[in-house]
Amino acid sequence: MSASDVTAASAAKRMPGAPAAPAPAHPTETASWRTPVELTLLGAVWGGSFLFMRVAATDFGAIPLVDVRLALGALILLPFLWRARARFTPAVWLRVAAIAAINSVLPFVLFAWGAERAPAGIGAITNAMTVMFAALVAFLFYGEHIGTRRWIGLVAGFVGVAVLASGHIAGASVGSAALAGTAAALCYGLGVNFVRHYLSGFPAAAIAAANLAAGALMLAPFAIYSWPQHPIPAVSWVSAALLGVLCTGIAFVFYYRLIVRIGAPRTATVTYLIPLFGVIWAWLLLGESVTLSMVLAGALILAGVGLSQQRETRRGAKS
Repeated sequence: MSASDVTAASAAKRMPGAPAAPAPAHPTETASWRTPVELTLLGAVWGGSFLFMRVAATDFGAIPLVDVRLALGALILLPFLWRARARFTPAVWLRVAAIAAINSVLPFVLFAWGAERAPAGIGAITNAMTVMFAALVAFLFYGEHIGTRRWIGLVAGFVGVAVLASGHIAGASVGSAALAGTAAALCYGLGVNFVRHYLSGFPAAAIAAANLAAGALMLAPFAIYSWPQHPIPAVSWVSAALLGVLCTGIAFVFYYRLIVRIGAPRTATVTYLIPLFGVIWAWLLLGESVTLSMVLAGALILAGVGLSQQRETRRGAKS
């Protein structure tokens, strides 16, 4: 996961790759246990995306893996795009393609590139910076207010990245992967703001499908050119398929349903779960170690995420 982006409220726009969303449904329509269970499952699935990238990236290479991911994710969401196809004029498709490059192609490639070089937990932790970058981009480009809590959160997050980038695992530096993940989170922060300002009013799932499809088409020539010459093991194919179908396609469907039912700010709390599950899956299934620098960095970044979202969550509760 990405990759990887919600606009009913400001807090939700900080989710990776999530476009505009409809208003929430009445909260009494479902059992009280359903929401926390679904949020936990979504966090587990998106945390698992970093595990799948770690397994498949070495065999596929970053660009071919990302193109497979985008194509499969677009295929799952295609029915949503088909229903709204009349609204996608050539001008809209140009906007979608430009935003897709920033909101899907670049961050997915950066995370996959990092997964070739460092444990899966590194990407999962830096992914949480999306929340703070979205706030910073909204402040710099669109004049949105950043209060004291958000500024403290931003500083805490950047300190966390510095701690993470300075760490070593099994004697090897993970700085390049941490910086790649941070750059990917910055792309997400840019992308969610661009979706909000230039693609608002479209069905969220249709925009996501168009985003993924456009990204897959743009990346296809580069993926074909760099496709590996060696046979790709079955485990890598399975990981790539799960990355595209489960973590990119199906997860977005459940994500948008949660937004409709409980609202964007509450859905955005899944941000806290992605790094946790990313590290847990890598530890359980790949035997990757959890270092002190990872724990400290994760704590700082998640504290920053909490401070960045706190005010927006309160606003959402009042509205």
